[in-house]
Amino acid sequence: MQNFNIVLIEPEIPPNTGNIARLCAATGATLHLVGKLGFSIEDRYLKRAGLDYWDKVHLKQWKNLEELKGNYPDGRFWYLSTKVTRSSHDEGIYEAGDFLVFGKETAGLPAELLDANPDSSLTIPMPGKVRSLNLSNAVAVVLYEALRQTGNL
Repeated sequence: MQNFNIVLIEPEIPPNTGNIARLCAATGATLHLVGKLGFSIEDRYLKRAGLDYWDKVHLKQWKNLEELKGNYPDGRFWYLSTKVTRSSHDEGIYEAGDFLVFGKETAGLPAELLDANPDSSLTIPMPGKVRSLNLSNAVAVVLYEALRQTGNL
């Protein structure tokens, strides 16, 4: 079985990334950190959030999304954002090995990226009166839907 890939573009908050790292360790997903990070990967808060699971996380770092995509020319990329209104995260037809891409906490993914990929841009519906979910919660929602669809739960 090929595992899913979680891509965080310029994450800013250490505990979010630590929680996502722990999620990746629990599910076998690879964690890709892209661009300028808002913290050091040696940050004590990052390590605390990931607890003692860091040795179980398959972690890769990239200078930008183009470098990552260049290393996976056949990769399927899904872009998750609150700026998308067309398709819900559960409408994506996921395959093991897909890349689930999330933007930084304060700005999300760039509009140009979403506009260039309308058929693979998804959102998590939020009928309540909030602007967005916490990044680590959003990653968990989408990753577990992808795992459910592929029979990997």
